[in-house]
Amino acid sequence: MEHRIVGPGPYRATRLWNETVELFRAKMPLRKHRCRFKSYEHCFTATEAVDWLHELLRRSQNFGPEVTRKQTVQLLKKFLKNHVIEDIKGKWGQEDFEDNRHLYRFPPSSPLKPYPKRPPYQKDVIEFPKWDDPPPGTSQENIPVRPLVMNPEMWYKRHSIAIGEVPACRLVHRRQVTEANVEEIWKSMTLSYLQKILGLDSLEEVLDIKLVNSKFIIHNVYSVSKQGVVILDDKSKELPHWVLSAMKCLANWPNCSDLKQPMYLGFEKDVFKTIADYYGHLKEPLLTFHLFDAFVSVLGLLQKEKMAIEAFQICCLLLPPENRRKLQLLMRMMARICLNKEMPPLCDGFGTRTLMVQTFSHCILCSKDEVDLDDLLAARLVTFLMDNYQEILKVPLALQTSIEERVAHLRRVQIKYPGADMDITLSAPSFCRQISPEEFEFQRAYGSQEPLAALLEEVITDAKLSSKEKKKKLKQFQKSYPEVYQERFPTPESEALLFPEKPKAKPQLLMWALKNPFQPFQRTRSFRM
Repeated sequence: MEHRIVGPGPYRATRLWNETVELFRAKMPLRKHRCRFKSYEHCFTATEAVDWLHELLRRSQNFGPEVTRKQTVQLLKKFLKNHVIEDIKGKWGQEDFEDNRHLYRFPPSSPLKPYPKRPPYQKDVIEFPKWDDPPPGTSQENIPVRPLVMNPEMWYKRHSIAIGEVPACRLVHRRQVTEANVEEIWKSMTLSYLQKILGLDSLEEVLDIKLVNSKFIIHNVYSVSKQGVVILDDKSKELPHWVLSAMKCLANWPNCSDLKQPMYLGFEKDVFKTIADYYGHLKEPLLTFHLFDAFVSVLGLLQKEKMAIEAFQICCLLLPPENRRKLQLLMRMMARICLNKEMPPLCDGFGTRTLMVQTFSHCILCSKDEVDLDDLLAARLVTFLMDNYQEILKVPLALQTSIEERVAHLRRVQIKYPGADMDITLSAPSFCRQISPEEFEFQRAYGSQEPLAALLEEVITDAKLSSKEKKKKLKQFQKSYPEVYQERFPTPESEALLFPEKPKAKPQLLMWALKNPFQPFQRTRSFRM
């Protein structure tokens, strides 16, 4: 018996149904049976069907070993209702299947479920703030600018190194990142991460993007306690006090600090029943109806545990904060009860872990429309949640960091020119107008002549500079701005006047030579060793 793994994607529940029906019809053993003195070929008993299908589901990686015999009977009831099987007399259409010796057979053809057709959905293109788009009501003719007043020292700092040709530029407007922009960034990047993990071309068939609330995502990320549990702003949506006290009682059993009344035999069972009744009467499952397909799709990644955890983390961020808080508290209680060896049996017919899955799976995940495998899929999901709830209900750090860096980048994007961050004197606002490229080139060539000439004069007249340093700076200036330098020193003679040659000092005569000019040479004795 081989059950093909059905990966993530749209209509995964329908694909699983069709896969199970085809496999059950092809592999279920058929043989001859006798009933009321009459023989029937190619049929099977209800018990044989339960035994074989139960084993198939437990071995399947799509459902897992947590599938119970009761769930298998429920699935066979749906098979009978949908004419996948019929009784030996050809009757079908009702869920009166029982685990007994009643005979059943396959009809000539078992209908498969068609894939639902949804109306084409036009995705909304999320537009991020564009800094080159002028705000509404403004134009290039009425843009206030700050005139920059620079002294020669600033010019020298800016133009001490040759900057080459300056390309023509255009005016760029900066728009403020609003709260709505931040919310759209969180929504779009969160959904993009989920789509990437699932490996889908689009999320529109597993998720209605219009129903995703970006405020929920941001609240679930930042409004949390030290334990990572969501903190609600609206206290009316909190769990009732009596439910929360009951959950604390079982989670910390037998050390119940909130317990103010004596316990009796079977007390823990009554407390558990109180919690189960509250969650069982919720109007909507904790994972919500509109996220059913998304969570079912993620179940196709359970073979890749790390990817499945990341996908569940993102899907749980899409939940309303009150649902996420209830889910966190419920999963924590369930996990603690299962690990508590001192907890008495809460049910005689099931183990503690199986009881938790069977009791709370329907209130955690179910479909608004009838889905034949929703019980099995919910049990599979709740089992995985119990084993990994601490990781799944954490905020995905990689996603949070990526989005925060994106928002910070958009907030700091700007154009800075050299000297623009210096302290300048501001005058009344002036306005600029768009000019032609020819006029721009003319201004670029001649508009800075006067400040550069002033800078050159300051270097020339600076008495603190030595001749060597002054020559070095003038040489650097001549290399960077030859036109300005040529205008100040048109000839080599004018440049030479700046550094006049000093007269050379004549060597002084030795006084001893003048006193005895004609003294004869006197020989001295030499001593040789």
